[in-house]
Amino acid sequence: MEKSIASFTESLDETFRLSDKNWKMYSPLTLAYIGDGVYDLVIRTIFVKRANCQPQKLHQRASACVNAKAQSRMIRALRPLLTEEEDGVYRRGRNSKPYTKAKNATMEEYLEATGFEAVIGYLYLQKEYGRLIELVARGLEEL
Repeated sequence: MEKSIASFTESLDETFRLSDKNWKMYSPLTLAYIGDGVYDLVIRTIFVKRANCQPQKLHQRASACVNAKAQSRMIRALRPLLTEEEDGVYRRGRNSKPYTKAKNATMEEYLEATGFEAVIGYLYLQKEYGRLIELVARGLEEL
């Protein structure tokens, strides 16, 4: 599976002439932006591949995992497992100043979720797909 994901990102890079960057230097909110989309895609993929059912039911299941409260719970459980580098990305994301407010979560939960998404975005851009999936799997065990 990791090979096909690598092929996907290599195709993106080649087609659109994208180059790797020093992702540590990117804004944590930028990392969280891409991390939000990647995490959502991972969760949707899991639910679609587990069962062919109505989109409304898929959405309800995915929404239970893709929200600030759930992501906050996940990252609290994952913190001891993060590498020093990952924890640094998390802290930068958590300490960022987002331009939006949480709808159904406390500001603390929202900031923790932003840190979680920053880690996911960082791992995706670093092409560390195995580690990304490992953390999501461990985090989902907490939900």
